[in-house]
Amino acid sequence: MSSVLILYGITTCDTVRKARRWLEGVGVAYRYHDLRKDGLSASHLAIWVKSAGWEALLNKSGTTFRKLPDAEKQIDTEAQAVALMLGHPTVIKRPVLVCDGVVTLGFKPERYEALFASKA
Repeated sequence: MSSVLILYGITTCDTVRKARRWLEGVGVAYRYHDLRKDGLSASHLAIWVKSAGWEALLNKSGTTFRKLPDAEKQIDTEAQAVALMLGHPTVIKRPVLVCDGVVTLGFKPERYEALFASKA
């Protein structure tokens, strides 16, 4: 595959670890971007929001979101969600896999199999 594959996540996330093991196990080359260490640009987030929707990107069940003050949890608009995700990138559903402009959220082996079968 000649595509540039980027996996965004945080190193301590179990789901990100599973995705990385799966990609390595099937020999898919990718670049890893740690959201906590490397940050996230507004332009990348805008692409993800346009592709997946802010509701899907915002992980309200994660530890980071649950620990936020109640006032910060009141997200009603895309602008509020984007501001929160830029300020706290660990509230983004992980991992985010970007391949050929396609944004895939989360990790399920069958979804990755389908994605990479179509690229073979």
